[in-house]
Amino acid sequence: MKRTLATAVLSCSALLLAGSALAADTIKIGYNIPLTGDIPKVGESSKLSAEMLKEDINGAGGLEVGGKKYMLDFIYEDNESKAESAVTTALKLIEKDQVLAMIGPNSSKQAVPAGQIADDNQTVMVSPWSTNPDTTKDRPWVFRAAFLDPFQGPVAVNFSAKTFNAKTAAVLYDLSNDYSKGLAEIFKEEFEKKMGAGSVVAFESHGTKDQDFSAQLTKITSAKPDFIFVPDNYNQVALIVKQAHQLGYKGPFMGSDAWGSSELMTLCGDDCKGLYFSTHYAAAGATGATKEFIDRYTKKYGYVPDDVAALTWDATRIVLQAIQDTEGLSGKIRKDRKAVRDAMSEIPSFEGITGAMKFDEEGDPLKCAVVVRISDSGEFEFTESVCP
Repeated sequence: MKRTLATAVLSCSALLLAGSALAADTIKIGYNIPLTGDIPKVGESSKLSAEMLKEDINGAGGLEVGGKKYMLDFIYEDNESKAESAVTTALKLIEKDQVLAMIGPNSSKQAVPAGQIADDNQTVMVSPWSTNPDTTKDRPWVFRAAFLDPFQGPVAVNFSAKTFNAKTAAVLYDLSNDYSKGLAEIFKEEFEKKMGAGSVVAFESHGTKDQDFSAQLTKITSAKPDFIFVPDNYNQVALIVKQAHQLGYKGPFMGSDAWGSSELMTLCGDDCKGLYFSTHYAAAGATGATKEFIDRYTKKYGYVPDDVAALTWDATRIVLQAIQDTEGLSGKIRKDRKAVRDAMSEIPSFEGITGAMKFDEEGDPLKCAVVVRISDSGEFEFTESVCP
């Protein structure tokens, strides 16, 4: 019988990601993350979460695989929040560093192209945060820890219709971001299916580097929507919400999981209080293993972990379980990579701190989403859970 993750936790006192052999007693994992560029907080969250988990495992003497203990070696590479850099980073980690598996990229804009590299080179890749279906589609070596946009889109539609009594909507999205564009299109299709053709009264786009959204927001506010859906990264959201308020917009917003960074409130402040977004977990009011993770992370790093941190923890632990389920590593990189992939594909379900999940044939988890409200104190408070 394969050892369960719970057993591994008891024997190791915690769990961490693992990867290819640097030496006979070392396992290497690569992290393809944005430490600079547009969303550096995303990369920081992933790295800090992984480091905390690595310290647990190495502090307990290493990860036990097939009766042998391995120390864990993590290689963090900066993809600069760029698609082309994510590709070159993936190649470096796979070919030069010879990692056993790769965590990230997080954002779909980087995860989609990097996933092709991982699949072509037969190396397991797990994206903690990417929700675009193309990241894993027809790629047997690529997995994820997040729900998909075809699920998240209807969550936003149904919640906004119920909570705002919305009959019309406007959308503002990043045209050059696979995640933002894909989710915007899914939302528009689902909202008009529910409310009728033409109920999305404005569908405006912008570029990743844009700082001034006044032209798009003027068109949107002139259309008088019942609310505005903004499936953008947290740094863009802060600018958009502030500028909308400066133009006199007083209506509600609905956001998506890319809002979920701890940096959002630093950038947005009072303008974002009272707004809602769909995401992977709610830190405020968490219980059990999720609360334990949040408390440890907050004490160690000085701020509450965002969804990327929690998802990186889960993605790392999923890979860790797969490595242990191989029941032994040969030291031959290609053979061990395949063994990990085969074990990944055989994990029927997983209890993560972002919720229970089951995996389909594409390597995608079927899991619940939560909708959170940004409280008057700036916390992301649980509002409701929506499950497949």
